[in-house]
Amino acid sequence: MFLNFITWNVDPVLVHLGPLAIRWYGLLWAIGIYATLLIVQKLFKHEGLPEVWLDKLFMYTVIGTIVGARVGHCLFYEWDYFSQHPLEILYIWHGGLASHGGAIGILIAMYFFNKNVSKKGYVWIFDRLVIGVAICGASIRLGNLMNSEIYGSATTLPWGFIFLRNKETLPMHPTQIYEILYCLITFVVVWWLYWKKEAYKKNGLIFGVFLIGIFGSRFVLEFLKNNQESFEADMLINMGQILSLPFIAWGIWLIVRSLKTDPQPLKGSKK
Repeated sequence: MFLNFITWNVDPVLVHLGPLAIRWYGLLWAIGIYATLLIVQKLFKHEGLPEVWLDKLFMYTVIGTIVGARVGHCLFYEWDYFSQHPLEILYIWHGGLASHGGAIGILIAMYFFNKNVSKKGYVWIFDRLVIGVAICGASIRLGNLMNSEIYGSATTLPWGFIFLRNKETLPMHPTQIYEILYCLITFVVVWWLYWKKEAYKKNGLIFGVFLIGIFGSRFVLEFLKNNQESFEADMLINMGQILSLPFIAWGIWLIVRSLKTDPQPLKGSKK
C-alpha cells in the first residue's frame, strides 16, 4: 500500500569531524567519479589500451567536470551576482554546480586529452567515457536528493516528497529520483550496446545514444521541475532545457552518422 506522501528531512551532513563536515553531496560526487574510473578501466582493459591513459583520463575528467560545473552555475544561473563578486566563483564549498557546465567542462577536457594523450579522435573517447558518466550522473542526483534541492512542482502522486528542510508543506515531485532512473536506464542501454553489440566500433553511436538518453530525458523532465532562478519564470522553456537542446541535436547527428558508416576494426582490441 502506497503512502500518501513521503516526509523528507535528511541532514545533508553525513558526519562531523571536529570543525570539518563530510556532506552527502561531496561524498556522492566522489563515489560517482570513482565508479566512472572503474567502468572505463574495464573497457580499456577489454580493448588492450595503455594503462597510463586511464590515470591521465581521470585527471582530465575530474578537473574538467568540477571547473566546468562551477563556472557553468555562475555563468548560466547567477551571473548578475558573480559578475560583481568574481572571487567567489572560487568558493566551490559554498555550493552551486551545474550539470550542463560539467558537461561542457568534460567536452573541453577531452579535446585536450585527445590532442595530448590518445590521439584517436575526439568522439572516440566519449564512446567509452560516457558509459561511466551515466552512473556518475545518478550518484550526483542522489546527492541533490540528500541536499533537498532541485526538485519538482507540487503533486498528488503517492510518492510525492515533502521537503521539510525547505519549509515545504505540499508533496513535490522527487525529480532527483526521476533523474537517477533515467541515468541508470541510459547506463544499461549503453553498457548493452558496448558489450553485446560491439557498438564501440561504430564511432559516435554510444555517445549519441547517451546524449539522447540524458539530455532528452532532462528536457522533458524540466517541465515538472521548479525553476532554479527567478529569471526563468517568464521563459517559454527554462535554462536547463535551452542548454539541453544542442546536446540533443548533437546526439541525433552522431547516431545518424554512425549508422551510415561501416564498423571500424580497432587496433589493440581483444576481439
